[in-house]
Amino acid sequence: MKWRRGWVVGIGGVAVVVLAMIGFGVAVTAGAERGSAKAEEEIAAFNKRYVELHLKMDTAGVLALWSDDGVDLMPEDAAMIGKKKIQAWVEDILAKMPGYKVTKQEMEFHDIHVCGDWASEWATEHQVVQPPDGKPPIEGYGKMALILHRDAGGAWRVQQEMWNSAPKP
Repeated sequence: MKWRRGWVVGIGGVAVVVLAMIGFGVAVTAGAERGSAKAEEEIAAFNKRYVELHLKMDTAGVLALWSDDGVDLMPEDAAMIGKKKIQAWVEDILAKMPGYKVTKQEMEFHDIHVCGDWASEWATEHQVVQPPDGKPPIEGYGKMALILHRDAGGAWRVQQEMWNSAPKP
């Protein structure tokens, strides 16, 4: 099996499993000042919601949180530019994995930096997915860097994401 951005890609009939769906981008309270503690609190709330959506495997919710022109950079893939392209990629993967369920989603965010309507951070991730039919759970680890942008309505959205796998700690 080959690990790719939160997904274990199986070869020769082995199912494709999501370990950390795409995305990031929950609407949070608008109005934070440049680099303020309030903006950092908004990002922390954003991150909490991000984890919740992944645990629920709420694909529509996660994708709705991306900027329309967001960019996803995955290992060994061309850059995915635009929410529609990212959505098509996710839907293709999910179609190949019916019955799989995320049972654990842990993320630790680091180095949150806010400057006006832009923010950056990185995270480590651990996810456990239960395949159907009593197969053993699949455990995965990853790292990602995020660039967030606050849109005109005040919602933080993922503008750019770069993800790669990480070793088990």
